[in-house]
Amino acid sequence: MKDAFGAPQSLLVLGGTSAIGLATARRLIARRARTVWLAGRPSPALAEAADSLRALGADVRVVPFDALDPESHAERLGKVFTEGDIDLVLLAFGVPGDQARDESDPLAAVRVAQTNYTGAVSAGLVCAQALQAQGHGSLVVLSSVAGERARRADFVYGSSKAGLDAFTQGLGDALYGTGVHVMVVRPGSVRARASARAKASGAEGPASEGPVSEGSASEGPVEAALATTPEAVATAIELGLRRRSETVWVPGALRVVMTAVRHMPRPLFRRLPM
Repeated sequence: MKDAFGAPQSLLVLGGTSAIGLATARRLIARRARTVWLAGRPSPALAEAADSLRALGADVRVVPFDALDPESHAERLGKVFTEGDIDLVLLAFGVPGDQARDESDPLAAVRVAQTNYTGAVSAGLVCAQALQAQGHGSLVVLSSVAGERARRADFVYGSSKAGLDAFTQGLGDALYGTGVHVMVVRPGSVRARASARAKASGAEGPASEGPVSEGSASEGPVEAALATTPEAVATAIELGLRRRSETVWVPGALRVVMTAVRHMPRPLFRRLPM
């Protein structure tokens, strides 16, 4: 199996300018990955991301991908798999939205849901079928701690991630025993450099390439204490691949924290400074 021991030779990043996606690609290239596909909207940022990985010695290819155009997913992503086996698919796109705007503009809220959930369901199923057909590979999906329990501060975004998380778990059960490994990653608030944030600002348009912060859309005291970085998430992803984990929390302490939050009485939960 080419992707044995968590060291894939080829990977497809859905969300080609995602900070976490690129950090993961860099880490895997340093191991043994040689072929990288970056899927996203054609843009200078996507071209720059591809060049940065080529400089590390990888064969990097770009494929147009629009999360909000599911009708195109089978054709465009299918072409990637016709070029050769893919050991790892990393679903790293998503938009954080703006809670105040989304509450007052239902169409804006729908855009968040369609990108983070509907687009991910479509792309995830297309890639899962291709991985199953080749008989091996891993599908890693970036969820979020925000999906664990809806909060007043970001329930539109959080609900979309909750749906994605549930979908990924179900897909993992459906593919169990087929040779395809499915892993959901739940990062906390992900911090990246301001320069990267500016380059990724286009990710909130019609076609998502992945925002800089794939974690919680709004950061309170709890998130600040348990914040992480793209590089830390990439490290956790690699370790999860080696262990064939089904769920990865980043940082790991979030597992305990969110277990408590999930079972907290609702009147008390409302009072938390989150």
